Amino acid sequence: MNSPDPSKPAMHDRNRFSASLLGAGCEPDPRFTLANERTFLAWIRTALAFLAGGIAVEAFTGEVFGPDLRRGVALTLLVLAMLVSGSACVRWLKVERAMRQRKPLPLPVLIPLLSLGGALVAAGLIVFLSFGAL
Repeated sequence: MNSPDPSKPAMHDRNRFSASLLGAGCEPDPRFTLANERTFLAWIRTALAFLAGGIAVEAFTGEVFGPDLRRGVALTLLVLAMLVSGSACVRWLKVERAMRQRKPLPLPVLIPLLSLGGALVAAGLIVFLSFGAL
């Protein structure tokens, strides 16, 4: 019996939606696809944490922050949640396509986005704590 060559992943039939979404190329090793999925899920967990943080700031910090600062921090966290969630999907798709076409993996846009957003929220809170209630 001939066993398939592991260095050449076989092409599998896909439905039209999957084929149009993933593009041409060879099936990557399932371990890489699953690792890509785990990374996507980690970004989604991060987005959910921002979402929960934004809701918590708005719901539970009425006596700590003024309404404008509270609203600004909450909205910043909610917008970050939305951007991280959407970017996670785009990143997953770009990585999956790159693996299938045996191209270099794309740089993540999420990392600077997350860093800048977190720095913005932290800066707002530092200003608030440094200069008292606004």
